[in-house]
Amino acid sequence: MLRQAVLLGCLCLCTFPTFARGEEIVLNAVGDIMLAGSGTPTYARLGYDYPFAATRHHLQRGDLAIGNLEAPLTSRGREFRDKRFRFRADPAAATALREAGFTVLTLANNHMLDYGYEGLRDTADLLDRHGILHAGAGDTLEAARRAATITVKGKRLAFLAYSLTLPQEFYATDRRPGTAPGYSPFFADDIAKARQTADYVIVSFHWGTEGAERPHSRQVAAARRAIDAGADVVLGHHPHVLQGIERYKDGVILYSLGNFAFGSLSPSSRQSVIARITLEEGVRGVEFIPLNVQNSTVLFQPRVLESGRGDAVIAHLNRISAQLGTAIVTSDGRHLLDMEGDNQQVAAR
Repeated sequence: MLRQAVLLGCLCLCTFPTFARGEEIVLNAVGDIMLAGSGTPTYARLGYDYPFAATRHHLQRGDLAIGNLEAPLTSRGREFRDKRFRFRADPAAATALREAGFTVLTLANNHMLDYGYEGLRDTADLLDRHGILHAGAGDTLEAARRAATITVKGKRLAFLAYSLTLPQEFYATDRRPGTAPGYSPFFADDIAKARQTADYVIVSFHWGTEGAERPHSRQVAAARRAIDAGADVVLGHHPHVLQGIERYKDGVILYSLGNFAFGSLSPSSRQSVIARITLEEGVRGVEFIPLNVQNSTVLFQPRVLESGRGDAVIAHLNRISAQLGTAIVTSDGRHLLDMEGDNQQVAAR
């Protein structure tokens, strides 16, 4: 009888499948990338690989990397003069972006049409030729709202991007190229549509007030509506400084990742992070890698901050995230989003 029981147990183990967790996907997310402006002489002298040299191995330690490209890659186009700052970057930067590890770039921002429709089209064409997905801008409103999709480890990821910044002349229409406007009916419908065929939906917003460390109530409302519509992750940028992190329902909102490789000498843009997001049956975790992006000291090359200086960046991020009911814990030198604590929903101003 004992032998029969053992044989029956072995038969059961062989007959019934073992249910394992899905394979994880790691997405590295950074903030604004602008390879022009005050950094132009440095990039021209040292090359466009230079700004990524100190962070490349971090960007490549994962399955995908995403950032916001905040300047067209073009050598032509009609300059939009009705604004203070206008940027365009050398097309040679496209190769460096790909070699740095970027898989997806968002184009929905307030600089993508600084050099008109030609600048936007040159950028899209260059990224296509270099195998970099892009979202948030196109020849028509429909194209600008279209999700960029990729399959990784058998899972389909959809990326959407929207701008909530001026000038409105940059917004695409049915007859005009431009960026995807971040109007609630647009993004809610687009996310719901993407959710029907995608395992994960990542949504980017260019929004908020420059220099503000706390998200405006309009950002909070839009981000939460995006999660309600089916987004797993919301990535924000434009303030050029870090804003808080929020866990909302089953999603994660990063209101502003600050600057990354950004050709400006602004003294207010000092610190940032790489957010390493692990997707596995939803958002399983987020790790934050602190960065020094103060270009007067790092000379237009973002640097990872170790030990005490890195801890100070995380302490700051913790303070501004506490307003949103979120905490970051440090364990064995890694800074991790607390996925076990209460998922509070605290209203912003």
